[in-house]
Formats: sequence, structure tokens, C-alpha cells
Amino acid sequence: MRMPLRVSLCFALLLAVVPLWAQEEDAEGCKDSVFITRMPGSTIHSCDSKEFDQFKFPLGADADGQAKEKAVEGEYHSWDYGTREGVSELQVFRNFENALKKAGFTIDWENSPGEITAHKGSTWYYLDNKGSFYSQTIVTEKAMEQEVTASDLSDEIKKSGHVAVYGIHFDTGKATIQADSEAVLQQIVQLLNDDPALKLRVEGHTDNQGAAAANQTLSEKRAQPVVAWLTAHGVAASRLVAKGYGATKPVASNTTEDGRAKNRRVELAKQ
Repeated sequence: MRMPLRVSLCFALLLAVVPLWAQEEDAEGCKDSVFITRMPGSTIHSCDSKEFDQFKFPLGADADGQAKEKAVEGEYHSWDYGTREGVSELQVFRNFENALKKAGFTIDWENSPGEITAHKGSTWYYLDNKGSFYSQTIVTEKAMEQEVTASDLSDEIKKSGHVAVYGIHFDTGKATIQADSEAVLQQIVQLLNDDPALKLRVEGHTDNQGAAAANQTLSEKRAQPVVAWLTAHGVAASRLVAKGYGATKPVASNTTEDGRAKNRRVELAKQ
């Protein structure tokens, strides 16, 4: 039986409109990675990009059951996606596992069907998969461009009496200074060399995660090796004192990761 023209046209219009209703729009300003795209039918709910940041990529556990991870610093991107209806967790996992291999990535660790860590050259990738939604994090390793100078530090100390220094990095939960901190520490040496009368209190600060007493101890232990590094590089010990404040002097909200990152800092204060 032949369908009347008017009914036929209405049916065609309905088919054209339904996909527009069914497909959510991506969050404003968000686009897929150039390395690995999305699972078909997924929608980007949020995304984040930073010129330079650190992410700790999971690598399973060692023989003693301790978690292993690789901290990668560089250009940072992350995406949160929602999948189309009817997609299983395993289906998402296998799609990304195969896509990564075809793109030339090496799978470093996987926890089927939930997580994948992989890398290709200096680019590291992490999938956190829940089936109905998943996130991707990609960091391409690069050295941080030194932006903090002795002149900048001096200007801020003259203006406010103290300055936060975010380029001094420590091992997680420890007081060991990481090697990439040297460029910033050298600028502090230059600051003190340029002004022989200047005396500084080196302050350690933490976020509010964990017990207050432990944060206080950690902040003190982190201030001390900074002083030790500076004295080992020619600064007189009499010009420096180490002090820890734990989480008692936040400069941002501890309810977000960005805020907590700002609170985990070393400050220099004029004595």
C-alpha cells in the first residue's frame, strides 16, 4: 500500500528531528584529544587543560602490595564523558584498549574493565572507566619554563613582606625535594645574593587532607630541606630560619584540587 505524500513527508521530518533530540551537546569549549577520540555516541560533560601540571598514572602494585605510579609533568588535558544508552563497561574498555594499540601506544597497566595506563613516546594516557561514564587524562612530558625570577620574588617581598613559591616540588607525602625544583631554588639564592641584608623565614604549608598533626610535621620537614639546600649553595645559615604552619594558613579553598594545590606551597617571609 502506498503511503500518502503528506504522511510520508511528516514521517521523514520526524526521523530527521529525533537524532537532534537524542544527542546531547558537548560542554562549551570542549573538543576531543588529537591522540584518542571518544567512544561513538559519547558526550563531553567537562574538560580541563593546563599549560603545565602533574598527574600520577597508576601502574598497579609491587610485590608487597604497595601501589605503584608514575608522576608525569607537562602539558595536561582531561575529559569527562557520558556514554550512549546500552553501552557496557567492558565494551568501553575493549574499544579504548584496541584504539590505543592501533594508535601505537604501549599498554603499561590495565585493570579490566575499569582502568588503562598507556604511553607513546613522551605522551601518557589514563582511562578511568565506569561504563555509563568515563574520563581520559593525557599528559605530554615537557620541562617547565622558568617564569619565577629573583626580581619577581624581590618585588613581592618588598610589597607585602612575603611571597608564595610554587616551583619547589616534593615527593608525595615526603620532604624530599624533587630535581625539577632546582631552577626556582637558584632564583632564591640569587635573591639573597642581590640583597645581602635580607633575612628570610622559609615556611612550609600544606592542604587540609589528613590529620592536622601530620600536616604540621610534614610542613616543618619540608621547610628544613629548603633551608639546607640554600645553605649548601652559599647562603649563610644565619640568614635563614625554617618554620612549618601545616594547614593553618590556606590561601584558597580546600574543597577543590586546584585550591588544595595552591595551599601546598613554600613561602618566603622577610624576617
